[in-house]
Amino acid sequence: MTDEVDAKKALTIEELVAGRTSAPDDWGWLWEGDHQFPIQSHRGLWGRLIVRLKIWLRPLVRAPQADLWERQRQFNLVLVGGLKHLLDLQQRTDDLHRDLTQVRDDLKKDVKQHARRLAHLEEFKRQGLDDVTRHSDALFARVDQKFDSYRRESRQLWSQLGALLAVVDQEPTPELARAHEELEYLDLEERFRGLESDIADRLAVYRPYLEQRGLEQRGEVLDLGCGRGEALTVLAGFGIAARGIDSSAEMVRSCVEKGLDAVAGDLFEALAEITPGSLGGVVSFHVIEHLPAPSLGRLVRLAWRALGTGGVLILETPNPLSLVVAARNFWIDPTHRRPVHPAMLELLYEQAGFERVERLDLRQFADEQRLPEIRTADLPAEQQELAHEVNALRDRLDGLLFGYQDFAVVGFKGA
Repeated sequence: MTDEVDAKKALTIEELVAGRTSAPDDWGWLWEGDHQFPIQSHRGLWGRLIVRLKIWLRPLVRAPQADLWERQRQFNLVLVGGLKHLLDLQQRTDDLHRDLTQVRDDLKKDVKQHARRLAHLEEFKRQGLDDVTRHSDALFARVDQKFDSYRRESRQLWSQLGALLAVVDQEPTPELARAHEELEYLDLEERFRGLESDIADRLAVYRPYLEQRGLEQRGEVLDLGCGRGEALTVLAGFGIAARGIDSSAEMVRSCVEKGLDAVAGDLFEALAEITPGSLGGVVSFHVIEHLPAPSLGRLVRLAWRALGTGGVLILETPNPLSLVVAARNFWIDPTHRRPVHPAMLELLYEQAGFERVERLDLRQFADEQRLPEIRTADLPAEQQELAHEVNALRDRLDGLLFGYQDFAVVGFKGA
């Protein structure tokens, strides 16, 4: 049995020597067992003697080199082990590559399938949206037609109501006439007063004055003629408690719908009923030009009475120092009585007892609305002096014609 095993080993060694196998396991078996390579035979008598001589000399030659031989054997074993590990990694890599290739092919099939489904859904959605859009367009067109019809009918009925009120005696229908007048004025406000957002931006200039109120007089602010509630909204944004009063029930209703504190009533009666020294501020924007001239002094004095120490009164009105405002823009509103001169209003403040009075010029006309100015830099030197004189005249005329559209007078109540 041993001879058969040795024969198999010898055959395996011969195969390794002949290079007929490169399996790492075979080479591992060779170096692990420290098997010796067979001595090749030679022909003839001398060949057999040489083989016997080699067999006899092999132990003598190997003994001195045992240490080197063992190192070589260990190195060969490590090398074979590394080779086996690399071949194993190669096999795993090949398997992983096959698996990834299969996954990639499957993904490509899935992507193509999902792409076809998505294209089908997109087409279905497009057709559905087109159908909905066509239906919606037709529906909105009918709704617009209905609204236009209702607008025409409403406008016609409104015009007929105004004509009837102009013909008949208004005494039997004062409430109806009053409602008609208020709605017409509301329409006038929306057309010529400006957007509420624009007005809110313009009111921001008063914040420093309202915040200068004395700490002991942080009472609420009363807005006389609060209108659509722009000032009340701005004051709420400043963190200032405020309430409003207006003679127009429609204006007050608009304020209440916005969540603002406003009531309908007479401005003078409201000021007269306020506890003296209880308010932190009184403001009124574009109201005093609607009042009779003799009542302005009473308004300022009632405001002084209602304010506490450090309280502020702010009145804003169109600027009559601008001829364009006084002669043209002012009269767009038919309820305006007469422009209020700033010097006269400042005097009323001082007579009422306000100790610090200041005038604010507000809202300059846009440059494209004003008189053009000559560019002196583009002129020859001999013409520049004349151009400067013309520009000086232009400045005087421009200030007279345009200037500022509004002004305000601010007064503080002293101790």
